[in-house]
Amino acid sequence: MRKMEGSSRRGFKFCPLCGYRLRWRRENGRKRSACRKCGWVHYENPLPVAVCVVKNKNGKILIAKRNLRPGIGRWALPGGFIESNEAPEIACLRELEEETGLKGKIKRLAGIYSQDIRHHGSFLVIGYEASVSKNTLSLNSELKEAGFFSEKDLPVIPFSSHRKIIENVLRQGRRPRRRLINKGDLNAVWFRKGQGKRR
Repeated sequence: MRKMEGSSRRGFKFCPLCGYRLRWRRENGRKRSACRKCGWVHYENPLPVAVCVVKNKNGKILIAKRNLRPGIGRWALPGGFIESNEAPEIACLRELEEETGLKGKIKRLAGIYSQDIRHHGSFLVIGYEASVSKNTLSLNSELKEAGFFSEKDLPVIPFSSHRKIIENVLRQGRRPRRRLINKGDLNAVWFRKGQGKRR
């Protein structure tokens, strides 16, 4: 994950379109800075991030200790910021290779979560499960260390979004199921071994 250039929390004092000084106002139920001259509104959107869960042939999960903020010195999934005009799955595989030297293939989407991090703002974390053909790691400067961990030996991961994505992948591996959503019904129907259960 690269270092952020600027911050979504910094905001603007002057309109980037016409240069007029911004003022606070209520817009769509939120307090936002806006330009009274040209009407431009500063919307603070979450930064998109792509991360991945990679398992080796023994089912152990790749976890990395970060060497950058946020979370320097803490364990996390490999991943980073999505570039402009870059698909999230492409960003996921790019960051995986940049950070660990592993070339992967996307298996499936594993979850999308919002994560607020102090001093960095809001992130939209898109998680994938990916497969790799080799397990030999070659770390770049963004990571202090990395390794494959069994479920019971996973280190403490401070990012709740990463924990949820890992839980989704582990749950999928333990209980393969097919999920169907009926139109007009938000209750999921799960099918396993020919028997349906409503959850």
